[in-house]
Amino acid sequence: MSLTLRVLLGIGAIAAAGYFFVMPPVLQRVERQYLEAAEEIMVDAAEILSGVAAADATAGRAPTETLARAFDAARARDLHAKIYEVEKRGVTLNAYVTDAGGRVLFDSGNPGRTGEDFSQKRDVYLTLKGQYGARASRDRPEDPLSYVMYVAAPVVPDGTGAPAGVLSAYKPQRSLMAFVHETRSYLKKVALITVIGVLAAGLLLSHWVTRPLDELTRYALAVSRGERPKPPRPPGRHLRVLGEAVDRMRDALEGRKYVEHYVQSMTHEMKSPIAAIAATSELLQEEMPAPQRAKFLGNLCSEVERLQRLVARLLALASLESRKSLDRPAPVDVAAVARRACAEAEPLARSAGVALRFEGEGPLVVGGDEFLLDAAIDNLIRNAIEFSPKGGSVAVSVAGIAGGAVSITVEDEGPGIPEYALGRVFDRFYSLPRPATGRKSTGLGLCFVRETALLHGGGATVANRADRPGARAALTLPVGGS
Repeated sequence: MSLTLRVLLGIGAIAAAGYFFVMPPVLQRVERQYLEAAEEIMVDAAEILSGVAAADATAGRAPTETLARAFDAARARDLHAKIYEVEKRGVTLNAYVTDAGGRVLFDSGNPGRTGEDFSQKRDVYLTLKGQYGARASRDRPEDPLSYVMYVAAPVVPDGTGAPAGVLSAYKPQRSLMAFVHETRSYLKKVALITVIGVLAAGLLLSHWVTRPLDELTRYALAVSRGERPKPPRPPGRHLRVLGEAVDRMRDALEGRKYVEHYVQSMTHEMKSPIAAIAATSELLQEEMPAPQRAKFLGNLCSEVERLQRLVARLLALASLESRKSLDRPAPVDVAAVARRACAEAEPLARSAGVALRFEGEGPLVVGGDEFLLDAAIDNLIRNAIEFSPKGGSVAVSVAGIAGGAVSITVEDEGPGIPEYALGRVFDRFYSLPRPATGRKSTGLGLCFVRETALLHGGGATVANRADRPGARAALTLPVGGS
């Protein structure tokens, strides 16, 4: 599982936990808050209505006379009250009045209750005892939404000081549920939008956090493939220290591997000429005819020159491989460099009986080191000439390719590369025998070409030609350099 997905799932889990653990108590609190607000208003209503009933009793009228007319008038009116998103179409507040013994004298919402004994109802019982009386009861036991809230107040006629009865205002909770449901829906919608926003922010955060790590991963993979990428410069102190540590580790590992490989390879390559020099030196210490001595001296000089070329190329390659980037890249016309390399190699081609031709329009400019590019192209051209048969030809072409790059291609008409050697042509010290002489080179030329290409941010390939016998080597460089 990727780090991005881990971060996103972690943030998603936190958001989901917050939603499922926080929302239920919040939604429950919404209902309770509405009921508490409604009860506070009903206390006011009960006190006001009990005052109306007490005024009637003081005036010698029935304590329900004014209340009955008021409720009838309220229900007769056509009500269209738009309360935010809820439309109220009728009066849902009712009241009943009892005498001092708790028997119902009047009920605006349920006239059938008249005459019933409510003295043991909590609202009536507590109010007659001088306490705050309220209750919530189901109208229908089987319906959990049929709860009705009752809030009572004493009916005290002026001058008596004692309650003559109780007025209890009541309201069905079902009428409040529309507001509760609307608020719950709004809160759920806000919470869902918040969770989605948190997940989106988590995605951006995980990408922001993991992008430098992805760069470090790509850098490490490129190094493992033998490429020469630029060391990443991740943001933040910790990531920057990690990037520098990876870069230093690469240097340490490459240096250790470099020394080990070079010692082994150089020992192997130098073994043959040193053995030949030692054997020739022993023979020259003996008496022999002058022609034979001259022959042995020639062999000795040849092996010494071979060792000198090997050491020189090793030093050049070691210097190139130790560089991580170009010090001062400058504009280089690759077409002009390739044309000049062809002109310099013309005498070698003529002596080998090989026709050398150049194709390309200029200028084709890249950013790089002209000396290294000239040496790399020269290596490719001389390599092609040495593998071409007498009467054959070598074609050098320079052209711009898709993606903003320049390709330098060298094609010969030699025997091509054996299948077993295709994957090793860029290995240090690996060389194939030249068709004309049967001798091998130092095996460092193509390695130098590849290192030059990598240093410039490009690549090098060598493969057999598909249309005819021969090999095709290509050096690809990005416009602008590495």
